[in-house]
Parts: sequence; C-alpha cells; structure tokens
Amino acid sequence: MDINNNFEELEKANKGKLTRRFISGILIGFLVAILAVSGCVFFLIYKQQVLNQATSGYLPGQSEILTDETLSKIQSLEDVIDTYYYKTDVSKEEEANGLYRGLMDSLGDPYSVYYTSEELEEMMNDTKGIYFGIGAYVSFDNSINLARISGVMEGSPAEEAGLCIDDIIYEVDKTSTQGMTLEEVVSMIKGEAGTQVHLTLIRTGEANDVEVDVTRAEITVPTVSTQVYDDNIGYLKITEFDEITTSQFIDGMAELRAQNIEGLIIDLRSNPGGSLATVCDIARQLLPKGIIVYTEDRDGNREDYTCDGENEIDIPVVVLTNQYSASASEILAGAIKDYNLGKLVGKTTYGKGIVQRVFDLRDGTAVKLTVSSYFTPNGVNIHGVGIEPDVDVDFDAEAYAKDKTDTQLQKGLEVIKELIDK
Repeated sequence: MDINNNFEELEKANKGKLTRRFISGILIGFLVAILAVSGCVFFLIYKQQVLNQATSGYLPGQSEILTDETLSKIQSLEDVIDTYYYKTDVSKEEEANGLYRGLMDSLGDPYSVYYTSEELEEMMNDTKGIYFGIGAYVSFDNSINLARISGVMEGSPAEEAGLCIDDIIYEVDKTSTQGMTLEEVVSMIKGEAGTQVHLTLIRTGEANDVEVDVTRAEITVPTVSTQVYDDNIGYLKITEFDEITTSQFIDGMAELRAQNIEGLIIDLRSNPGGSLATVCDIARQLLPKGIIVYTEDRDGNREDYTCDGENEIDIPVVVLTNQYSASASEILAGAIKDYNLGKLVGKTTYGKGIVQRVFDLRDGTAVKLTVSSYFTPNGVNIHGVGIEPDVDVDFDAEAYAKDKTDTQLQKGLEVIKELIDK
C-alpha cells in the first residue's frame, strides 16, 4: 500500500469537507440574517399601520368601510384618473378632500360637513362675528334645494348692490348652485376683501335672471341692534347667536331698560341660529325657572339646559319670526311660547330641530356632525315642522323695497300695544 498516496487522498477529502462546511455555514448565516432583518421590517411596518389606524380613530377589525375591497377600489379609481383623465394638474390634496366630503355627503344630512383647515378657520371667525364677504344672510330653501338671500345687512356691499330678501342664488360666478350644500354656496360667495363675486339671482316679479356684481369686504357683524318706538316700546334684533352675542344682548337690554320701555319686541327674523350655549345664556336673561331646551342623542340619552329664573322678564314680549328663523332662533322662540311669556308674530319658522357638534381631527381639519335632536320645554321637536306664530303675517317685499314699510313689524307693534294695555 502506498501510504503517501493514501494520505494525499485523505487530505483532499478532508479539505473538500471543510470547504463544503464553510460554504454551508456562510449560506446558513446569510439566510438567518435575512430572516432576522425581514422580521424586523415586517414588525415595523405592522406597528406603523397599527399606529396610523389608532391615530385615525381606527383599530384592526373595527372599520366596516376601509376593507381591502374599498381600498382596492379607491386605488383603481386613482389609477384610472392618473392614466386617462384629460388634465394632468389634478391636486392630490383636493382628491383626498373629495373623499372626505363624499363620506360626509353619504349621510344625506346637509348639516354634517367636512372642513378643510381653511374652511375651519373661516367658520371659527364667523362665530366671532368677523368674516370676509358681501354682508348678506343666506339660508337653504329645502323646497327647491337652492340657497336664498334671507337678510341684507345695512350699509353692506349686498345692500349697495341691491340684493333683496328671498332672492334665489342660482349661480355664483357662473357656476350653478344646484346640488350644493349651504356651506358650499356660502364659501363660494366669501372671499378676499376688494374682490368681486358675480351672482345670478332669480327674483320674484322679474321675468329674467338678475345679474349682480358684488365687491367683497371685511364684515364685522353687529349681532344685536336696538331701537325705541313710540309708546315706550323697545325693539331688539338678534341676527345670529355668536360668541359675541350674549354681551351685546345684555348691553342692548340695559340701554332699552334705561329708557323705561314698557314692552319688548325681539326680532328673530332670518336669524339662522348659531351657538347652543349662547342662546341658552340669552334665554337665562328672559325665562322663568325651568328647562330652556333639552337634547336627546340616538341612544336616548337626555341633556337638560336650565334657567334659574333670576332674570325673568317682567314686561310684555312679542317675538318676530319668519321662514328663515332657524335652529337657535327656534329654541328661544319655542321657549318663550311654551312659557306663555309672549306672542309670536310673522311666519312659521324654518324647522331645524337638530344639534351639531364640531369634532377636531387633530390635523387642522374637522367635521361638523349632527349628534342629537332638541326639544322645547313642552317636549316638542320641531324638526321639519317649525313653530307656528300666534299671529300669521306675510312680509310684503314690494312695500319694503318701495318705502321700507315692514308689514310684520307693524303687526308686531300693534300686538305689543294690546299686551301693554291689558
């Protein structure tokens, strides 16, 4: 036997085994490293998804909308738009906002809306009594699904341009308002001071559309105004229930009381409403002890808003209402009627007996959502019905345009005189 040859063959075999083991060790180590890194990556991705869902108010398994099917469909729609839409300057931000608005629109509730950061800022400024616009009150007419002019501020651009109560806003800058919510129409009318907005109006008595250019301005809204008529009759008009309204109301009442008024007319015509807290504060300056209003949510949970009765009014009261007196206006009018504190004169109110709440989405945007129904002290929900006046009187728009004759106010003065004489 050749020992040297056997040794060389054995050495070659051992080297081959070592080489194979070395290579196998490298491969196994590489695979272990890949698995370890992959596990970390998948964990981080999953963790981020959970965090994103949690901060958005969603947790795995809770969403009935954000399913794989709907997410896939949204992606397909975006792909089709990106590939085939004839314009290439599509804003991804606007596409996203459209999704959010569409979700709110699907509720079929014109009062539940999504606010971008800019719209939220405008809304917050409105509640403080300052905005940039034309100085007109705009309400939504459910019978025709279009916005109407419900009031015009004295000395405003709207008054200078000749806008009239009951004008139907058919187009804004030649864009049809059909199918738009009230908030969408108002946002189109508002704009920077000094810029113009073109309105196409449908006006009673006019055969053709009325075309009007109105120059926007910074509007500071005096939400309360007062006057004293003959026979010591005080008049107090509330245009909106904003943050500033309570103090203006208290100051206005003090001015009227200082002139020894014997009766009070509260004008809530064309008042679209506003803050629930504000109208309750004002009601506490007028009502006896008891419930001002109460709300009930979808689960039947009730919340009472009460008055201590320390400031109950001690003179006759007349409240002027019309078909545009809505929401918080109806809370005040309904409470005065239920407690038999005064007479309502004018037209049946709008009929908005639901309450909205603003939810901060923590990214500068928000949603306003209808959360409950409200009821007058006697347990009446007026949503879709309104509050009927004790004395029904039409507003003669032609007489007012001719010489400022206000037929509803005239009837209110007659009724308050009768109450004082009693």
